[in-house]
Amino acid sequence: MSMTRQRHTGLVLSGIAVLFLAFDAIMKLLRLGPAVEATTQLGYAASVLVPIGAIQVVCLVVYVLPRTSVLGAILWTGYLGGAIATHVRVGSPLFSHILFPLYVAGLLWAGLWLRDERVRALLRPERPTHGHSFKESAAFR
Repeated sequence: MSMTRQRHTGLVLSGIAVLFLAFDAIMKLLRLGPAVEATTQLGYAASVLVPIGAIQVVCLVVYVLPRTSVLGAILWTGYLGGAIATHVRVGSPLFSHILFPLYVAGLLWAGLWLRDERVRALLRPERPTHGHSFKESAAFR
């Protein structure tokens, strides 16, 4: 895949996740009925909607800015892990609720990996040099 096509695919994947997360944040910030209902069904008070929505907006801004996008992905991973824990705690269905935050995190990270060389470099395993084992490579020094 060419670098331009790879970058565009990454932008699309990231864009899908960002649009979903922005929609969710706006629903919480505006305290719309479905957000209030879903939050209280999960065992949280409706009063946490605005602070959670504000946290989501901060995470979104950090993610969409190229210089801080890796930090944003890390922040979203933590947030979405909490969403998984919440759904496990209340006994939600596995594929539609418990794993849904994992799907969103997958879009965030896959999009970032495709569009950011820094992430690809971090996640690319270093090949051992001739005569050295993988454990002796620079990654383990």
